[in-house]
Amino acid sequence: ARDLQTLPANVATPSFLASRAEEIAAAQPTVEVEVLGRKEISARGMGGLEAVSRGSAEEPALIVLRYGGGGPKLGLVGKGVTFDTGGISLKPSASMHEMKMDMSGAAAVLEAVGAIAELELPVAIVAVVPATENMPSGTATKPGDIITQYNGKTIEVNNTDAEGRLILADALAYCVELGAERIIDLATLTGAVLIALGST
Repeated sequence: ARDLQTLPANVATPSFLASRAEEIAAAQPTVEVEVLGRKEISARGMGGLEAVSRGSAEEPALIVLRYGGGGPKLGLVGKGVTFDTGGISLKPSASMHEMKMDMSGAAAVLEAVGAIAELELPVAIVAVVPATENMPSGTATKPGDIITQYNGKTIEVNNTDAEGRLILADALAYCVELGAERIIDLATLTGAVLIALGST
């Protein structure tokens, strides 16, 4: 997971994360993988992930891993923004290079499934990773745009740098639809956590 986090964003793209998920499934016969691309994401009405990915030339991916070890079905959802410029609500440039790590939740979820399968733990897992870049461009989502999430709720986007909740909302709703009874949600680089909890 740490290796994935430290890779540069021109390497660790959404399709790279999808390839890693496919590697995990290929190595573990108890793991199944499914990857949805831009067309499938839009067709299924995953408006949050579609809106965030709109500004990037990189293909987004909704990655689903399933592991059937019995017992209650646990959902794992990890934020997979492989690079976060903030979109039209552009971040300051000073620490933007660190935004390659905004896929840390996704890295943790993918590698956790691999570890759980390798250890043959007696738990059923459904993991959902929404993977995309958040880029500014002529096609990017704009502040004030209204989008419709996978669960049918509409959202006004006031700040395009609040992209994590948009992609996670679709992934959480999809994870529930896939039968998860309990869900662990891993979001990353939420600046407000410093205000809530301090730097340590």
